[in-house]
Amino acid sequence: MLLFEGAAELRLEDGGGRCAGRVEVKHQGQWGTVCGDDWDMKDAAVVCKQLGCGSAVTAPKYGHFGPGSGPIWMDEVDCRGNESALSDCTHPGWGEEDCDHDEDAGVTCSELEGSLVAPGFVQLVGGDSPCSGRVEVRDGNQWKTVCDSDFGPKAAKVVCRELQCGTALSVPGAARFGEGVGPMWDRELQCAGNESLLISCPRGSRRDQPCTHANAVGVTCTQYTGFRLVNGSTACEGRVEVQVLGTWGTLCASRWDLLDAHVLCRHLDCGFAESIPRGGHFGSGTGPVWRDSFHCEGTEAHLGQCPVTALGASPCSPENHAAVICSGPAGSTALRLVGGGSRCDGRVEILQRGTWGRVLDDEWDVREASVVCRQLRCREAEKAYNPAKPQRGTGPVGLRGVRCAGHEAELSLCNTSLPESAAAAGIAEDVGVVCAGSRQVRLVKGPGRCAGRVEIYYQGSWGTVCDDGWDLSDAAIVCQQLGCGGAVEAVGSARFGEGSGQIWLDGVNCSGAEAALWDCPAGSWGQHDCAHKEDAGVVCSDFMALRLGNGSNCSGRLQVFYNGTWGSVCSNSMTLQTVSLACKELGCGDAGTLETRLPSGRVSGHAWLDRVECGERNSSFWQCPSAPWDPRSCDDLREETHITCSGRRPETAPAVGTVCPNSTSCTDREKIRAVGGESGCSGRVEVWHRGSWGTVCDDSWDMQDAEVACRQLGCGPAVSALDEAAFGEGTGPIWLEQVECRGSEPSLQACWARPGDSGACRHKEDAAVQCSAAPRTAAPTPRADPSRDRPTGSGRLSLPVIICIVLGALLCLLLALLAGQVRSARAGRAGSGRAWEPFPDAVYEEIAYGPAWEKQARFSGSGSYSEGSLAKLQPYPADSKEEEGPGSAPDVPVLPGSDPADGYDDAREVSAPGEDPAPGQGAWEMPRAPEEGAGPRDAPGGANLRSQRSAGAPAAEGDAWSLSPESTGYDDAEEVSLAHPPEHRKAATAELSAQPSLSPAPGEPIPAVQLGAAGSEEGTLQLGEP
Repeated sequence: MLLFEGAAELRLEDGGGRCAGRVEVKHQGQWGTVCGDDWDMKDAAVVCKQLGCGSAVTAPKYGHFGPGSGPIWMDEVDCRGNESALSDCTHPGWGEEDCDHDEDAGVTCSELEGSLVAPGFVQLVGGDSPCSGRVEVRDGNQWKTVCDSDFGPKAAKVVCRELQCGTALSVPGAARFGEGVGPMWDRELQCAGNESLLISCPRGSRRDQPCTHANAVGVTCTQYTGFRLVNGSTACEGRVEVQVLGTWGTLCASRWDLLDAHVLCRHLDCGFAESIPRGGHFGSGTGPVWRDSFHCEGTEAHLGQCPVTALGASPCSPENHAAVICSGPAGSTALRLVGGGSRCDGRVEILQRGTWGRVLDDEWDVREASVVCRQLRCREAEKAYNPAKPQRGTGPVGLRGVRCAGHEAELSLCNTSLPESAAAAGIAEDVGVVCAGSRQVRLVKGPGRCAGRVEIYYQGSWGTVCDDGWDLSDAAIVCQQLGCGGAVEAVGSARFGEGSGQIWLDGVNCSGAEAALWDCPAGSWGQHDCAHKEDAGVVCSDFMALRLGNGSNCSGRLQVFYNGTWGSVCSNSMTLQTVSLACKELGCGDAGTLETRLPSGRVSGHAWLDRVECGERNSSFWQCPSAPWDPRSCDDLREETHITCSGRRPETAPAVGTVCPNSTSCTDREKIRAVGGESGCSGRVEVWHRGSWGTVCDDSWDMQDAEVACRQLGCGPAVSALDEAAFGEGTGPIWLEQVECRGSEPSLQACWARPGDSGACRHKEDAAVQCSAAPRTAAPTPRADPSRDRPTGSGRLSLPVIICIVLGALLCLLLALLAGQVRSARAGRAGSGRAWEPFPDAVYEEIAYGPAWEKQARFSGSGSYSEGSLAKLQPYPADSKEEEGPGSAPDVPVLPGSDPADGYDDAREVSAPGEDPAPGQGAWEMPRAPEEGAGPRDAPGGANLRSQRSAGAPAAEGDAWSLSPESTGYDDAEEVSLAHPPEHRKAATAELSAQPSLSPAPGEPIPAVQLGAAGSEEGTLQLGEP
């Protein structure tokens, strides 16, 4: 122990050596700890200097080396780095603190076990941290790449030890971390594995054949240097302890599950995990408690190969320590399944006399499979099979000709034949089983581990889940199974891309109490009426993402997405290493700076994280320790983290499946952007919908629409509404066309509009805006006068438009003929007293219906539909049920925006009138026939992007899809009039329908009222036909 005159005595505890551990200082004859508030590398450097332990390597806090005991003597220590002793540093005073021992500070110094590490001979480059990458050694004044033929696992072990990176996890060759430049190292490194430094390893003679950079060797180290089970009755059960860089500690069980436990049992040669007891079953440890969470798939060979997170982890109680009971070492007749997707499916092998052998049979069935699944504790057998030729084994044969009754406890208890009693191996076939324990669930093609398309592993293959009835209760079970917290959003319509292969489940209806998705009520396995464009997905509360807000590209306020919302990251304890990993995660280079001149004020919204402390060995921002998740981590704007990264992201549209902006977690402001201008307040208008950005067609685009867009952008009043791709043509979908805003809406999504999937628009017609908040010079000169009428040239006519024109012309001709017959009928029956004569005014009123009433009515409604189903809201016209006949088509609406290869979507995608759409599925209300005065603004030909789920209320009787002039491509005043009859005509129509048949006698002119109604119905039938 080194003592300094006038300096308080110092020591490091529970770190595995005198130069690493929890900092303890002696004051008034009593040892106490140091609080981790504001603890940083300068403070740690003074500790290492005082103890003669070299330089500081890490400065962990929050009880990294376990909580101490006794008083907490020092808090908010602030060293300059040149002090001789910790007690010389500034602090509020002895015993002046507001901490507990979970915040005790620690130190790791460069000198371990009395030997100063000599840096500089070896380095790892090209990896995601200093502890992984291509191996390079210093020879003189230059770095040389090491060839994979000159380097083995023992040398890798020495490299990781020298770099203080733990132990070697893998030694990939063939330039896994990229090819180097410059000369190659030309000698073999013949390490024994116990050397402290790579330079101490013996070297072979110079290589005869040159090695190229394509054969560069790499190393991946892990800080997890050991695993063991303690306090159990055998070595294969107990509390889980993990050695981190030489220090043993207990693992917290906050995210510990059976898949993690299987990996550990296999690594310890203890078979498989039978159970993971909770509640401190094997007692508490005395060292540090590691809050790292492993996220294994179950097939890894080492826990260090699993993804790890530590960000936001909560303190761990003694009752929440990880534990496992493994099945034990492999017995004399142990079984295993190989080549499958889990430990509970695959080809059967048996261990005999220390050698794994194949099991062959020519009559293998479910009785034998049941015994195998029982012996492996994989639940019941689902399938017995003979593997295809590529999956057959090639090793020795252990058993052949197995005959079981089905109730045996082990396969060796069945009637079997040893390989010696049969002819040469290979006559019978290999056998395989699929047990119920092989079922798994995963999320794929999402932006993170806890968001994506739901897939289930069943009977040896992965398949998807149909979104029929998919809601938050179903999503919650998936999130719970995966250890991803709760469900934030249940998504459908293949938000995260279309899957392939089987669709395993349809009509899932979980109550929320099930342990697994397949325990929920649902249709039979593989029975469905769906396509992969209906694949279900989820976003869980533990899904995390980073972004820079209120900035440009790679500069701005650092925000983290957690529990379905964005929140700030506070800057307390923020280091450049943390900023560097944040920039790397954002794709903005591998370095950055921290902005310090910030305005004061109160933080609005969430501030999720504080005291994020990334170290040299952290390869990901998510692995960095921090204070626990707290929506009020800081409340002053000056504490928010603003960074500027060294790189710059290419401006590309997000991939389908990007979670935010979305309808659950983001605001209207985040669902619109202006692209191509010199500021965010001028440019091509793009809106976010169904997981991607898309443009707006300039058809009917005017100042009222631009006013709403500028308001949504937060850019003040509109200066101009530009058309014809004034800021360049966009890419991707065109989400909206014929937008018609009143000018008072809060967002474009609230305006009346058509889905932009008709094919009538191209990107050369992308709409744009220039708002007053940006300089007027920021906008390029428009290529056309935005106020002029846009031609509808033939170059833009699509097949549906041509068909509508032809049908419209035929209908007009038919109406002209009918009108002539009406006039003839009126002239021939002047003065007549027939029952239908009281209604001629009604007929003339219908004929007199004009566009002026329609224009006025357009802006008086409030119909809406969900953002999640924009492309589904307008069915192609189809015959109504009342008109169905023997030859009528099924009553399944064909929805624009569907996959062209399918031609139609599942009927469940559009809820029937009166049904409550399934929650979380992008549900919408059916467009209804407007009340008097409502008008076509809310007719099904167009709607807005706002989601208005009916909260379980039954729909009004008579709600149905209806056609409007907008949806057919031409105006038909007669048809619109009948769709929205004035009240005095409704009574007349009812009286008319109650009378006997009014069909005229042969040769008589057809009555005008009948002709008006018939003409309208006939027009509707023609329009509804494809």
